[in-house]
Amino acid sequence: AESHIQPVYQPYLTTCQDHRLCSTYRTIYRVAYRQASRQLPQPAASCCPGWSRVNSHALSCNRALCWVPCQNGGSCPFPGKCACLPGWMGQACQTDVDECAGRSHGCSQICINTAGSYRCACWDGFSLAADNKACQPLVPAPEPGTFSQTGPPSEMKEEMKDLKSRVEALEQKLQLVLAPFHNLMPSAPEDVGTDPISRLSHSLQQLDRIDSLSEQISFLEERLETCKYLEKA
Repeated sequence: AESHIQPVYQPYLTTCQDHRLCSTYRTIYRVAYRQASRQLPQPAASCCPGWSRVNSHALSCNRALCWVPCQNGGSCPFPGKCACLPGWMGQACQTDVDECAGRSHGCSQICINTAGSYRCACWDGFSLAADNKACQPLVPAPEPGTFSQTGPPSEMKEEMKDLKSRVEALEQKLQLVLAPFHNLMPSAPEDVGTDPISRLSHSLQQLDRIDSLSEQISFLEERLETCKYLEKA
């Protein structure tokens, strides 16, 4: 509500010419009130140096200003100071950090610096492990024509044990066959005559078996040596 001066016209009687009564009006003024609307100006606060407001209609100054724009993903949390991402430094986050200059990179052999980060590498003959930091030697490929182990170590040991048993059995048989030539055979087998000629004839018939047993023993010994070599490798 606002006040204003309002004119009021009042009638009244007065004496005219010839002494007659005349009716006329006079104006008086009084204070009156009326409803009025008007837009008040919004209060505006000035921000301190280095700060600004995000919204022009807001009263708070909550945005910091950095005179040099922050680079490489950096932000401006305080006036004139950038917060840099890992791998960058400087007033405006413009300088790359050389992680390979220190010992915190963790690479076991070679460290290669990159923009904002780094990576590990290995010398010739090595490859990166699963953690991308350690290096492990490369396994050489087997040469053509060499025998490679196809089964697990437990199966190889069982095969070696079986070969040893077969060699021992064959050696025992060979000793039994050669026995007539190393002694005078005081006792003869039941299916051979008791005279020396019959026993000698029976022994000569076993010569073919001697050659066969010797070949089997040599073959088994070769396989046995191969198994020992693979087990050590």
